[in-house]
Amino acid sequence: MPAGTPETGPVWSADALARDPHADAQKARKVQSMFAAIAAKYDLNNRVHSFWQDQRWRRQAVAMAGIGPETDVLDVACGTGDLSEAFADAGPRSVTGVDFTPEMLDVARGKAAPGPVGRPTVRYETGDAMQLRFPDASFDVVSIAFGIRNVADPMRALREFHRVLRPGGRLVVLEFADPTNPLVRFGSDLYTKRIMPWTASLIAGDRSGAYHYLPRSVSTFMQPQAFRRSLQDAGFAPQAARPLTFGICVAHLAAKPGPDGTSAGCGGRCGCC
Repeated sequence: MPAGTPETGPVWSADALARDPHADAQKARKVQSMFAAIAAKYDLNNRVHSFWQDQRWRRQAVAMAGIGPETDVLDVACGTGDLSEAFADAGPRSVTGVDFTPEMLDVARGKAAPGPVGRPTVRYETGDAMQLRFPDASFDVVSIAFGIRNVADPMRALREFHRVLRPGGRLVVLEFADPTNPLVRFGSDLYTKRIMPWTASLIAGDRSGAYHYLPRSVSTFMQPQAFRRSLQDAGFAPQAARPLTFGICVAHLAAKPGPDGTSAGCGGRCGCC
């Protein structure tokens, strides 16, 4: 099947999701196909099923990154471009968005109209988080929003992020988590595992199983403390892990140490370190 072509039947069957989807040998193909299937209604589902919190989470990620006029940003797994465009609004020198699924990039390119003078136009291109085409030390900020758990080998991707960052550069990761408060967690589980998969699938007209995969992929992925250790193993210096909306989402900030071993982080501009 050509890359990015939606499958006609379920991509994630109930049997596949009963197991750990991150251990599925066909995970990369399935993730690409499911995003191709839901690209057209992806933004609408994000707004409705996050109760319009998803844009606030992305603004928080931009604030944590410490963007300046000479900042070059790489947004990996950029999807339909919401975070990439939010970075462009912050006034960096350049923003590049990379995604594995051409159908998602088609939507993103529709948002990349020229803005005010001084606002960079986001450059979108197809790419793999585990094998970025960019030379070493090409960017000041690398970001990935709700995408690291969808990568076939997250550690390989984190090492790639480290490679393409300049010394002192920042990595910002937005990812869902299981809330630590038992009551919040109960409500979150009820919503994300029982209600959202059906309503989101209905809105998207989706048969791929994408929105049944979502809660399963969160509950079987690294939680914040384990992810912090993975960042360290990849060579980063973790600086913050900020819970958002009762811990449903966590914004991680990490830095690539400079030549002297220090980490510049965001320079205190976000108030998180």
